[in-house]
Amino acid sequence: MGGRPVSAPLDELTSWDADWSGLRVLVTGISVTGFSVADTLIELGARVVVVDGKDTEETRERADTLRIVGAADILLGAEHTEELPLIDGQSPELVVTSPGWPPHAPLLSAASAAGIPIWGEVELAWRVRQRRGKKTASWLALTGTNGKTTTTQLAESMLLAAGAAAVAVGNIGTPILDAIRNPTEYEYFVLELSSFQLHYTSSMSPVAAAVLNVAEDHLDWYAGDFDAYVEDKAKIYHNTQIACVYNVEDPVTEQMVMEADVIEGARAIGFTTGMPSISMLGVVEDVLVDRAYIPERQTSAAEIATFADFGPRAPRHLVANALAAAALVRAIGVSPAAVQLGIQNFRTGAHRIETVAEKDGVVWVNDSKATNPHAASASLAAFDPVVWIAGGLSKGVDYNELVSEHAKRLTAVVLIGADSEELAGALGRHAPDVPVIRIDPGHTGQEDSTSLGERVMSDAVEAAKTVAHDGDTVLFAPAAASQDQFRSYAERGDEFRAQVERLLGSNT
Repeated sequence: MGGRPVSAPLDELTSWDADWSGLRVLVTGISVTGFSVADTLIELGARVVVVDGKDTEETRERADTLRIVGAADILLGAEHTEELPLIDGQSPELVVTSPGWPPHAPLLSAASAAGIPIWGEVELAWRVRQRRGKKTASWLALTGTNGKTTTTQLAESMLLAAGAAAVAVGNIGTPILDAIRNPTEYEYFVLELSSFQLHYTSSMSPVAAAVLNVAEDHLDWYAGDFDAYVEDKAKIYHNTQIACVYNVEDPVTEQMVMEADVIEGARAIGFTTGMPSISMLGVVEDVLVDRAYIPERQTSAAEIATFADFGPRAPRHLVANALAAAALVRAIGVSPAAVQLGIQNFRTGAHRIETVAEKDGVVWVNDSKATNPHAASASLAAFDPVVWIAGGLSKGVDYNELVSEHAKRLTAVVLIGADSEELAGALGRHAPDVPVIRIDPGHTGQEDSTSLGERVMSDAVEAAKTVAHDGDTVLFAPAAASQDQFRSYAERGDEFRAQVERLLGSNT
């Protein structure tokens, strides 16, 4: 049958140049991450079988490509996700899973019960990062419930401003393995990591690591176990070499650092939007300062940026993200001038508190990326008064604190989504005097997702216009996932923008 024996130690596979030939690997998922994993393993010489529960035109196209490059087999369809397939007549020696597959998925449960090691993309990428004749990039890693993408992009911008060869990878959209295989010799990877990616990661040793914040999210993936979610986030600090960056205003992140098993000499570095103490980055009036990486930190601070560097608006959460990014890159010696230039060069990505129109004194803001209450809270805190468009797939989270905290700034709420009862209940309890307009969620069995999303958003935007007045902000910050009525938060945000432009005109 060929291949290595089942007893071959996987701990010997610690570089690209190790002997991966014949290793029997099952890859779960054939989307962006799974495809990259399978393609890499095939290039390494492994015997690869890929399983995906979806049998669509897109998955079939990816399957055809992997077959051409040498996959042993591709199994598409839900019937293949229940039991472990054989590879060359034998059980897999390793499973590499995509982030969308929760640990309780039947196939992963079967692998765990059989004692088969399970890795994620990050674990595989760390093991193959070293390649003979090519520079090995250092890793700066960050996670958090919210703000990950913005902070990752800010750190990348600061590194580029310093003249470093750097790239943002991971959950931000570019698979880490693709960057490793890229001919470019990167000096630094800035990794945005989700809790899903960290769950199956054990070997990674970043130069610096950060947890931005922790709040309820993805409890469906964790079967309601919030402690398990926190535990996975905390894994990012494991084996950190220089700096463990934490949020002074989120005690959970500081506790993570205190309990972390790090490399000797690694420091705890805090960031805060308030006045910083020693070993922190923070804010003094409208100036971002560093009291962590300068020799005279006992008595003074170094200016690294000002609020003016952010442009017309410097919302509190964006300042916090910039401080976290600065804490990461300052750990490797990036100068204050490069930090400042990186902030000046940075532009917030689409669907992240993005102003899409202003007309008749009303500002229309798209924050479709706010897929949970913590993210929506940051958006709501930036505006007052607000007509709030919200709702979607709740993922089992609680909305009471969110509504209670921001009830006074709400003039009206437009509820969308097929799963908005929890949010509606919280509004009834904590904002009983705020008018709530419910948009018919429709029936996906009667409408395809495209027409459903278009209709729902059209109705929502028109409803918001009827209740918005001069001085209001119409804020689309759903506090929920999008997959009940849209394919992604990006599609949802695009539809919001399109419907606002349709209603108000494109020259607003």
